[in-house]
Amino acid sequence: MKLKDLTKEELEAMSYDDIAAMVLTEKNKQMKINDLFKEVCKLLGLSDEEFMEKLPAFFEVLSTDQRFIMLPKGLWDLKAKHSIKVVIDNDDESLDIDEDEVEDMDDEMDMEDENNSQDDIYADDDDALDDDPEEDDIKDLVIVDDDDDEANGE
Repeated sequence: MKLKDLTKEELEAMSYDDIAAMVLTEKNKQMKINDLFKEVCKLLGLSDEEFMEKLPAFFEVLSTDQRFIMLPKGLWDLKAKHSIKVVIDNDDESLDIDEDEVEDMDDEMDMEDENNSQDDIYADDDDALDDDPEEDDIKDLVIVDDDDDEANGE
């Protein structure tokens, strides 16, 4: 659905970030936050005073909403329109990794974790040491209560 097809009541029921996402989609260009929020305010019929009052909250919403990305020169856009390129520099040899490859590796690792049994992660491999009283590091320790300390004058 396009913004021009929405009634004022429908727009008022939407959040600012949802409206901003629609603006960025329809305009199909990156925008500075002031220009983007002016578009939102224009659609909602907000005054210049409301624009100035609500701009910091709008910035916070865009910063925390995973759909948006801040680009160089203060431009904002939808993250879905941009790919992430990871470059790992290892002894002057660069390795380019595509975001899709990283997601595939994550999925493979998750599957391996599911397949590996984690039932005995705290089990000691060498049970013979546990039965040897000579190896007991805490056998000579004594538990002292606060009452015992006071009785001994400490």
